Amino acid sequence: MQPHDNRAWLLLLPALLLLGVVGALPLLAVINYGFHDIFTLSDVQWVGVEWFGDILQSDRFLASLGRSLLFSALALSIQVPLGIMVALLLVGFGRRAIWGLMLCALPLVVPWNMIPMLWLGLVDARTGIVGPWLAAAGFDWKFTAWHTWALILTMDTWHWLGLVVVLAYAGLSAIPPAYRQAAAIDGASRWAIFRHIELPRISGALAIVLLLRFVDSFMIYIEAFTINAGGPDDATRFLTLELGEEIKGFSYGQAAARATLYFLFVLAVVWAFVIATRRTEETA
Repeated sequence: MQPHDNRAWLLLLPALLLLGVVGALPLLAVINYGFHDIFTLSDVQWVGVEWFGDILQSDRFLASLGRSLLFSALALSIQVPLGIMVALLLVGFGRRAIWGLMLCALPLVVPWNMIPMLWLGLVDARTGIVGPWLAAAGFDWKFTAWHTWALILTMDTWHWLGLVVVLAYAGLSAIPPAYRQAAAIDGASRWAIFRHIELPRISGALAIVLLLRFVDSFMIYIEAFTINAGGPDDATRFLTLELGEEIKGFSYGQAAARATLYFLFVLAVVWAFVIATRRTEETA
């Protein structure tokens, strides 16, 4: 038997080198800064794990962590089922579904910094298209916490629903029509067809959606900061807003420690997700 020739892996070296320069080196630098008190690069003092201890023992940090996790849970519970419903609807349109997919995907190409400005203009009580009606209904996103949450969740759903729809539609459209026809002949209900035929075939795409949307929603910053800067009364003060305040306050060492903790938390969630997905596949 001829030995395996693994020289093809050498072709990956340029990509790995580039990934190390743009990814690994900045990450290591941030982790290193987390162990120092830094105001300027010429004034650096070693503090060890002091910043990490202060952050983990802070009630403010735990409250922000809870709000970030709650936002991610709400975003996923709304966007994933809604995206699947829209994808199922588009599958029935055949080739005409391309227009619906384009419409759903259009918000994905809007720059992030423009999205909150667009929605603020939309809900403005004086000049917005829906602002006067919302104001008449008592909607006050500036001083009512759950109104602010509703606005941010609606805005985030508008922005990212297209991702769920496109991936779910790709999985659904790949299912041979004979599967659905056979189930219909056997008298299966619409729910049974979705539960036993469609859902298992799109589970891989949904796993990617869940992972991507969790990471992105957990690190939300621009939308929440622009809408109400964490208010009212810190009701939308997420983890990333605290990190932004420390950076703006030139507390680079503490900001680096906080960023490192966020990275480790997200990494732990991704690792747990991968392990759970592998066990599910092995069981199946």
